[in-house]
Amino acid sequence: MLHLRLIVPADRTDEVVGAIESTVGTTHLAVLPGAARTPAGDLVLCDVAREAADELLAQLKELGIPETGSISVENIDLSLSTRADKAEQDAPGEGADAVLWEHLSESTGEESTLTITYIAFLTIATMIAACGVVLDNAILIVGAMAVGPEFGPLAGFCTALVQRAPRLAWRSLTALVVGFAAAMAITVGFSWFMSAVNLFSETQLHADRPNTGFVFAPDWFSFVVAVLAGAAGTLSLTSAKSGALVGVAISVTTVPAAANAAVALSYGDLGQTRGSTEQLLLNLLGIVVAGTLTLLAQKWLWASTRKRARDQKAQRAQKS
Repeated sequence: MLHLRLIVPADRTDEVVGAIESTVGTTHLAVLPGAARTPAGDLVLCDVAREAADELLAQLKELGIPETGSISVENIDLSLSTRADKAEQDAPGEGADAVLWEHLSESTGEESTLTITYIAFLTIATMIAACGVVLDNAILIVGAMAVGPEFGPLAGFCTALVQRAPRLAWRSLTALVVGFAAAMAITVGFSWFMSAVNLFSETQLHADRPNTGFVFAPDWFSFVVAVLAGAAGTLSLTSAKSGALVGVAISVTTVPAAANAAVALSYGDLGQTRGSTEQLLLNLLGIVVAGTLTLLAQKWLWASTRKRARDQKAQRAQKS
């Protein structure tokens, strides 16, 4: 369940209450007339099943509540209420499968902003991965994957394509391009420094690397892995039962390839640089394609679920 706290102009309260009461899956409605001060208005509280929240939020936006008042949404970790249980049962679909598009757009927008912190995390992840590819050390590769923050902009770009939000798309693309360019440029300098202190060597780069050799040898398996990772990451982002470690699965196809390209470039190995760059671009493309298709599928499925619920409601109304 989700808890909604609304500040509503007094002349719109009846419309807002009507929208809430007409939405299947809402309960615990409370209205406090004149309780809000900034902005002035009525305070309206309610609980709504997660699977019904997106439809209700869309209605509230149509009423102009974000412009004239405010809408706050909070997760309810525990609700001991028979009415809440009934609201969840009545709402169409399953809460774990529901997509809150407003929340998705806001969260991916925040994570897609090009900031010093984002570049720092991506650079550190790339430098850790550089150590991993030179030493052919799988533990370091996993460590780099855990640090990499690049799925935020990737998810933002997919969301922007589905929601037709050009500003979010441009912001996400900028974060990806500038972030990886900065991380790889800094990692080139890092590789030169490590070579100067005899911790990296060209011999290590050209040696057999069974654990990390895949990062400069793109093939169809690379694309398949990227597609699977993109779908998993998107489902994790939109689901109420997401797992924090899905980001690691995303980074396996991106950060190590960027790191290997940077290290190879520092030694003038254009073959590995080109192969690693192709691997990186191929994987980014696969993630974007899979993420966008996953969001489109979820959007279509939820539209179908709501249509069936409305049809069933109309049929029951006719029978009664």
